[in-house]
Amino acid sequence: MDERRTVKVSKYLSKHLRHQPERIGLALDRNGWVAVDELLTAAARHGFALSRAELDHAVAVNDKRRFTVESGVDGDRIRAAQGHTVAVDLELPPAEPPAYLYHGTVARALDAIRAEGLRPMGRHHVHLSPDRETAARVGARRGRPLVLTVDAGAMHRAGHLLRVSDNGVWLAEAVPPEFLRLRG
Repeated sequence: MDERRTVKVSKYLSKHLRHQPERIGLALDRNGWVAVDELLTAAARHGFALSRAELDHAVAVNDKRRFTVESGVDGDRIRAAQGHTVAVDLELPPAEPPAYLYHGTVARALDAIRAEGLRPMGRHHVHLSPDRETAARVGARRGRPLVLTVDAGAMHRAGHLLRVSDNGVWLAEAVPPEFLRLRG
């Protein structure tokens, strides 16, 4: 599959597994899962013919590992690893984070972040990266990136719950400003 098609499939999956499943007639279960066959049928019914091979390829080569496919007795199912704006419970247990995590942003957001900390905005959680490079790539989607260092160890000790998604993205309900600093 060519790269443009792979990107198109990935964006389609993100839109419908994270934000608008109802747009193509999907109903995610409470944990965000949907049967792969149901997804493929709904996509075709709404003008986006997608083969299982294309879906598997897009999932396998996604550098951010945005999707999880699971096999079970009732067949395969798929969900987005994190980033939902629709109500789902990923049932991720609290985890002890590394000492530091990172968040990519841009300069125009810095004043609000300094005043209020990091908030999930339209999503369920604030997304934190395990390394500066990943955070910089995330921030670069909105302009010239700034990388904030999150004192995740101190947050954890202060009682804030952090969870890690299937693809290694750390999730927090919020990050108060006292746990943030700008480096470099």
